[in-house]
Amino acid sequence: MSSITFYTYPSCTSCRKAKMWLKQNKVSFDERHLFKETPSVEELRELLKLTKYGTEDILAKRSQSFKSLDVDIYDLSTNELLTLLTKNPKLLKRPLVTDGKQLIAGYSPGDMKKLCSTKEKEHISSHVS
Repeated sequence: MSSITFYTYPSCTSCRKAKMWLKQNKVSFDERHLFKETPSVEELRELLKLTKYGTEDILAKRSQSFKSLDVDIYDLSTNELLTLLTKNPKLLKRPLVTDGKQLIAGYSPGDMKKLCSTKEKEHISSHVS
């Protein structure tokens, strides 16, 4: 089982680019369809712990779904917002890539390279006596 989880939506251009990058760089990953295998409130809470700016890092503020919300997200508690995200995963940036220690929201080859090189170093050091 891979230690990298790739939350994706197949028709998303950034997701397709990220998946191609992972495959070209021979990075193994567990793929989760954001709309069919939506992260739970608890999983989102764990992802939030990996962000620098909290929900700002994972919200797709430029999406039509976000723009058409009839609620001010800043009036919501964290629990209410996470529940909203599980019910409407289109509000999440795509893709989300994590190793459980770092999170990348959106497609960033530079960040993906850093994440994967960190995982490779951990793998090598765990096999050295």
